Amino acid sequence: MKNFPGTPGTLTGFALRISQCVFAVGSIAAMATTPNFFNFTAFCYLIASMGLQVIWSFVLSLLDAYALLRKKTIHNLVLVSLFVVGDWVTATLSLAAASASAGIAVLYFNDLGHCKFGETCQKYQISVALAYMSWINILISSLIMLWLLAAG
Repeated sequence: MKNFPGTPGTLTGFALRISQCVFAVGSIAAMATTPNFFNFTAFCYLIASMGLQVIWSFVLSLLDAYALLRKKTIHNLVLVSLFVVGDWVTATLSLAAASASAGIAVLYFNDLGHCKFGETCQKYQISVALAYMSWINILISSLIMLWLLAAG
């Protein structure tokens, strides 16, 4: 297998995993600090999806940190296959959750004009934006994993 930026066990791969985790935690924090997020199913789905993303990214970042300390890249075909499947599953769930939440935020708060909460609406929007930023990093990671699997 080729060794290029973003592969497991490289500094770039570690940075991608950490940024996924940080953006997902930020999305959860912004959403969870609002008083009524649980009234919207899409927002609950966003919390669940970002929670899964935090767990997945954190575990893989620990694996990357271990590989960095040992100065080895991870090229085990079984592990890379698992990373590909996990990344694509979490990427799909994250995009669906972010898109559903963005749709609700635009429809309910902008189109229907029910956004009289001020700061709460901004927190919903920040949470959705952070979810999309997390998804962009997940997409990059999943494409790198697929490329690594195909190159192997």
